[in-house]
Amino acid sequence: MADRSDRKRGLGRGLSALMADVSETEEAVARGTVAAEQYVPIERISPNPEQPRKRFDQGDLDDLAASIKEKGVIQPLIVRKRDDGSYEIVAGERRWRASQIAQLHELPVIVRNFTDVEVLEVAIIENIQRADLNSVEEAAGYRQLMDKFGHTQEKMAEALGKSRSHIANLLRLLNLPEPVLEMLRAGDLSAGHARALVPAEDPVKLAKQIVKGGLSVRAAEALVKKEQTGTSDNIFSKDSAKPKTEKDADTKALEGDLSASLGMKVELAHKPGQEAGQMTVHYKSLDDLDELCRKLSGS
Repeated sequence: MADRSDRKRGLGRGLSALMADVSETEEAVARGTVAAEQYVPIERISPNPEQPRKRFDQGDLDDLAASIKEKGVIQPLIVRKRDDGSYEIVAGERRWRASQIAQLHELPVIVRNFTDVEVLEVAIIENIQRADLNSVEEAAGYRQLMDKFGHTQEKMAEALGKSRSHIANLLRLLNLPEPVLEMLRAGDLSAGHARALVPAEDPVKLAKQIVKGGLSVRAAEALVKKEQTGTSDNIFSKDSAKPKTEKDADTKALEGDLSASLGMKVELAHKPGQEAGQMTVHYKSLDDLDELCRKLSGS
């Protein structure tokens, strides 16, 4: 097994090369310029246990199964062979699931020699590129690429054709508690609603209010702001006649980046007319404080 430092360096070929390696093969098969090497009994094929995609819409699978019954599996699965003679899916689990519903006995496959690291990376990339991936799954995919392979937000943005802000905004969602993430997975909350809840003191409570009231994203932002300031809808505090100073978008974005990096709520406060200011980190337990100290000390 490769040590952690080797994994952190990622693949020598890089994300872009690995994506091209898979997509070009599939496109070539679809054009008919490359034939599928073989057909394999469906019972000898199994999914990748590290597959980051956990939810498959049953309606979509049923529709694909109906198409497969009529036309067959047009695009072969990409698999790798195990030592016991079975095959592990590298790309194409959705087709494999739909083929089971269609009661096919064998599937066309292309066998590739991918390492364990490459299989996981391809699985993550394939899922991130899917348009119907929910925000939590996409964010989890980015987090895996960063944690397991040491990829930066900038490198992922370049290789995957995404903006860095898109990736950063999704990563912030992972700071939300599981009940809120479940609402997001289920479609009860949009990614916009969830982003508004990241700095909230009690995101679960506010999420329930948003869902119950059918609030817009703007209304959700106002609800979070009201919780933070402890004021009514006007912009004046109870203790002062001076209006609250609204933070600019760059400051809010930086707060979000720091919160995502530390896994704790971070607030920035600049002194008016000066470059100085304060950064406040909120921790919920002594374990969080220990973790913060560990990160700050670099140990």
